Amino acid sequence: MWFFKWVARFPMRRLHQFATVLAWLLYRVVGYRKKRVIENLSITFSEKTPAQIAHIAQLFYQNLADVMLEILKLPGFSNNEIKERVQIEGLELLQKYQQQNQPVLAFGAHYANWEWISSGLTQRGIAAEAVYKPLSSPLFEQLLRYIRTAHGPTVVPMQRVGRELVARRAAFRVVGLVADQSPHEPEHAHWLPFLGRETAFFPGIEKLAVSLKMPVVYTEVIRQRRGYYLAKFTLIAEPPYQNLPPQAITQRCASKLEEIIKENPADWLWSHNRWKYKKND
Repeated sequence: MWFFKWVARFPMRRLHQFATVLAWLLYRVVGYRKKRVIENLSITFSEKTPAQIAHIAQLFYQNLADVMLEILKLPGFSNNEIKERVQIEGLELLQKYQQQNQPVLAFGAHYANWEWISSGLTQRGIAAEAVYKPLSSPLFEQLLRYIRTAHGPTVVPMQRVGRELVARRAAFRVVGLVADQSPHEPEHAHWLPFLGRETAFFPGIEKLAVSLKMPVVYTEVIRQRRGYYLAKFTLIAEPPYQNLPPQAITQRCASKLEEIIKENPADWLWSHNRWKYKKND
């Protein structure tokens, strides 16, 4: 842990210099999941030339390296620095639910620096809770909990999120679920058209929203410049849900994410094996 705390004391400008070198190493030397990145980009953007795909891939590795080191830096920021580096749009929407003591589900994606957003909310008086998948390594489990809670957010393991929401259903907070990766049980997934392919999506956000009558917002993260982000919260759906078609909430989230990726593809996590499942498997 001492090493990561030491890294968090580095100036952000210096860490970004390291990130530039790291991105080059990941792309040019190590080739970290490079085949998968190129394949995912090529299938998604079949109209682009190999040179254009390679350019997006290079930008992706720079984004990945930046985010890796920015995450480690998070505990080293003061609260005021976090507030300066993470701007919030749609705060009034969240404050409306805060006044009603109504918890909110926030759909997020592995896009730009998703890890800073909860801390940006807490610095504006908005309680934030991050749902996460526990890691097998006790060291990295402790590290990520330390990073994510350093500026006020709380965390809850994925396996306990339903029970936590039921137990504290009258306690306002923005419950963030990063739900753009492949679900573990594709047979129970919501299958939707996404980036030109039938894609399995985690159904849990919609199930939680409908069963617990919770509103759902989308968390869009925009890099304004290096180390500075804008988080935009927009309403996806809110109760009553009686007349809402099945999978409508998941579809709206997926469509919003697709729109964002097409506008700026380099900031999404292309190294993930997103399409490892086929609908008829």
